[in-house]
Amino acid sequence: MNTKGFDPENFLANRIKTIKPSGIRRFFDLAYQMDNVISLGVGEPDYVTPLNFREASILSLEKGYTAYSPNAGLIQLRKEISDYLYNKFNAKYSFENEILVTVGSSEALDIAIRTIVNPGDEIIVIEPSYVSYSPIIEMAGGKVVTIQALANFDFKLQPEQLEKVITENTKGIIICSPNNPTGTVLNRRDLEKIAEVIVKHNLLVLSDEIYAEISYDAPFTSMVSIPGMKGRTILINGFSKGFAMTGWRLGFACGPSEIIQGMLKVHQYSIMCAPTMSQFAAIEALRNGQGQVRKMVQSYNDRRRYIVKEFNEMGLSCHLPGGAFYVFPDISSTGLSSEEFAEKLLIDEHVAVVPGSVFGKGGEGYIRCSYATRFELLQEAMLRIKRFIDKEIL
Repeated sequence: MNTKGFDPENFLANRIKTIKPSGIRRFFDLAYQMDNVISLGVGEPDYVTPLNFREASILSLEKGYTAYSPNAGLIQLRKEISDYLYNKFNAKYSFENEILVTVGSSEALDIAIRTIVNPGDEIIVIEPSYVSYSPIIEMAGGKVVTIQALANFDFKLQPEQLEKVITENTKGIIICSPNNPTGTVLNRRDLEKIAEVIVKHNLLVLSDEIYAEISYDAPFTSMVSIPGMKGRTILINGFSKGFAMTGWRLGFACGPSEIIQGMLKVHQYSIMCAPTMSQFAAIEALRNGQGQVRKMVQSYNDRRRYIVKEFNEMGLSCHLPGGAFYVFPDISSTGLSSEEFAEKLLIDEHVAVVPGSVFGKGGEGYIRCSYATRFELLQEAMLRIKRFIDKEIL
């Protein structure tokens, strides 16, 4: 076959050519090539999915439930999600047309953006932010407008910051609380002040609440529980983080029926349905999983307090996160960029962390460390990081 003069790169869409690969992956790839590496980089629970969740999935297989589910998800699961959100946040969603089960919360976010964004529409992203937000917006033809959350406000968005960036092209904003990578949680008063600006300018909110179950110092407040916000919010959540079900790839989106039914169109043509056996596990998780979730969260809480104390004692300022399982220490005192710090730490001490720069401009000068790892490994990682800091500063 004659391929002379054929360049596959010429067939890539321009928007794909300009998207940068995930900055996290490079450090993971380096770590996989090395021995004796302690990873504080992976954003997933260190727990096996609870046994009763797994048994529910196995039972569904034994009963032969291996066919496609309805596109929107099993009715039983949508009913459970509806009850769960009502009991948690007093937000009632119809299982018939306001809830969509997706392949992880990542798919929910992706199809939400594809459903609402026209070319040129602006979506506001608060940095430091989860690495997927901006690329997903750009791939949908939207424009990313960033706000830098400030450390002196514990990385909380301030309403006046939001006011400054809104234009006639602004369609919506992505809010992630508890936050990845900072662990920051927006309380009710924080959300009420932000909601005032959102209502004033008639914006849509994509509320990423995948870490809602992992909140430590106060009960989690959902954006949809703020008066007037449920009807202008796409709530995105899932089972990966709080229920230790990362590999099951199951999430959900809730919102106004018009938007959810629009998302369903994208879902039907691109995915069809979420894995049926995962949905049966999720039903069990919602019905009988809160005890296991509480035990996991208590363990994360112990580790949270330990790792924050350790970083502050070694001279790396670190605020106490209110949720998720990440800390975001300030490494600027070392004189290294976040990428230099992460690479040297990996090579010299075999500890993998994520440079803050991959989470946007506002992340430079910080590193993200996940404390969802065994306590003894966390202790060893802190010893290695302290040794590294002492060497770098001296």
